[in-house]
Order: sequence, then structure tokens, then C-alpha cells
Amino acid sequence: MAASPFMRRALVAALAARGRASPNPWVGAVLVRGGKIVGEGATAPDGGPHAEARALAAAGDRAMGATLYVTLEPCAPFAGKRTRPCAEAIAAAGVARVVAALPDAEPRVRGRGAAILREAGVAVEVGDGAAEAADLLRPYLKQRATGRPYVIAKFAASLDGRIAAAGGDSRWITGEAARERAHQERAWVDAVLVGSGTVLADDPALTARPGGRIAERQPLRVALDGRGRIPPTARIFREPGRALVATAREAGAGWKGAIAATGARVIECERDGGGLNLDQLLAALAARGVLSVWAEGGGALLGSLLAGGHVDEVRAFLAPAIIGGDGVAAAGALSVTRAADAMRLRDVAIERLGEDVLVRGYAGAWSPELP
Repeated sequence: MAASPFMRRALVAALAARGRASPNPWVGAVLVRGGKIVGEGATAPDGGPHAEARALAAAGDRAMGATLYVTLEPCAPFAGKRTRPCAEAIAAAGVARVVAALPDAEPRVRGRGAAILREAGVAVEVGDGAAEAADLLRPYLKQRATGRPYVIAKFAASLDGRIAAAGGDSRWITGEAARERAHQERAWVDAVLVGSGTVLADDPALTARPGGRIAERQPLRVALDGRGRIPPTARIFREPGRALVATAREAGAGWKGAIAATGARVIECERDGGGLNLDQLLAALAARGVLSVWAEGGGALLGSLLAGGHVDEVRAFLAPAIIGGDGVAAAGALSVTRAADAMRLRDVAIERLGEDVLVRGYAGAWSPELP
């Protein structure tokens, strides 16, 4: 069902809070009485009020008899909950009807919020704008359903799929508009993931800098280094925000101590072939409240993520340039011997960014469940 006008308003509110509420979902809520909006809100950062609570506070007494449009099923009570259950607050405010886009994917809530409302005499409908809400909440829905974060594989490449020249230089393949979009995306995701080769070659900051300014909220910077090669002086340890290094158990204790001394978190993963166990790493990140991962490379890491079925979405920024066969491939570890076996994206969208092109599409087996 396509979103109704009031649900579209709630979706706009939810989009403005995207990522900032992690590990909670970013939700929008709109209260309507007599055909007019009397209150609206979006989820505050973790620990703050939910969208429904903010909409109720804005409406005050006008919530009585109103209809609430909300992008996700209102929450129910469960052990350890830090805020008042929204379903109880909605019923207590005298709201007559709740229209929710999606049932909550959180197992402790799913269906219980709607049940509490119905038991209190509130009419409940589910499905208005379900596809739009699911698209917006993909990271939350996947993490709650699978225990793994939503992984976006991002790379900037030439037309022939090279992310760097033969000597390793990659600055800059794409133009300013493409780089600005990448910073905008970094600003809402929970973690940015790179391999040790990228850190050693480029010494990147991995910060979100939309508009050329350091964003107030920074993603967790995650680097994979099974051999203990990243120096403690790397920029990822000196920029605002948090950093985490995943390494192997047998990596040097002295090196681990030096990395931890920078304030970064060090976690150990088992080896899987020539690298670290990526599923184990992703599970560890999800357990830390990470809903979304922006994987930036290099080519070996992206290829391993794709080959392992860990990637949910691809963002390929393509420049009108040709580097040649000795350049670094965007997905070096992904070995396909027949063109017919090539990985193909679903629901592809193409966008022009200056002289460059952004190709977006879904990968992997997971898709959100719609009511």
C-alpha cells in the first residue's frame, strides 16, 4: 500500500532522524485530528523520547480522539526498557486510532504494541506506506531479524572498475559532488569499515564531513588488521569519535596494547582462510548496537564481503575515466569464471553527480518482510 499523505509526513520526519537514534529505529509520528496535524515528532537520540511521545507532547489535550500515523508499531514494555512504552502512552492520551506502516522487527515488541492498543480500545491498522518505511528502516529491520548489521559496500571507481592506479594512488578518481555524497552517507551510518591495506596506503580520517565540516555525530571507525600492521599514529585514532580494530588472537600483544592505549577498542576474531572471520566481526558489531556498516574497501575486503554474502546494498560511484588492467580492482577477492555467474544487483537506481554516476542496488539474500 502506497503511503497516505499523513504517513508521508511521518516518513519525512523519520528520515530526518535516520541513524541518529541507533541502536533504536528512526521513527516518525504525526497526530491528526479533524483533518489537521496537531502534533508530530521523530525519535530522539538513544535514551531520549520516541517519536510517538514527542508527537503526544506537542499535541497535548488535542491528542484525545486523534489518529496517530507512525512509521513503526509503537513499542511495548520489556525488561530493561528505559522509556515509557509508547503503546501505553498512546492509550492513556485517548488516541482513537493508530495507523502503523510496519510491525516492529524487535522480537520483544513485535505484535505486542498493537495488542496493547487494541485491548485499550484503540483501532489499529498496519500497512500504510509499508514499502517506503521498510526501505528507510532497512538497517534496523535486518539487525533485529538476523543479528547482523546492514552492510553497504561503497567504492569509487573508474569505468573499468579500478579503485586505484597500479601504484596505489586513488586521489581523486571521482569528483567533488560524489565525495560530498559519500560524506552525507557516512554522517548517518553507524560504522565505517576498511581493511588495514587502506589505512596503510591512504591514512584516511574516515570521518563524516558533509559540507566540508566535521559532523557532530561520527560513525564508529572500524579497521581489520589480522597481522598487526596499523601504527598507533594512524589518523583513525586521532579524529573525533570512536575507533575499533579487529584482529587475530595471535597478533602481537604489544601491538594490541599500543592500539588500545590510543583509546580504540580492540577485538579478536578467528581466522577464516587468509583473513578474519567477517561473519564473526559483523555479529560483534551488531551486539554493540551497530545497525549499519559503510564498507569502503579496499578491494580485498569488499570482494570478501561480497563473496561471503554479507553485502546488502552496493553504492558504486563511477567516474568517466579508464585506468587499465594493472589498476586495483574494486572487488579483488570476488572470483567469477563465467559472465553468467556474475553478481547482479536488484532494484537498481542510477543518479548523476556532476561528471560522475552513482549506481545503487541491493545484493544478498535478505529483504525486509512486509505486512
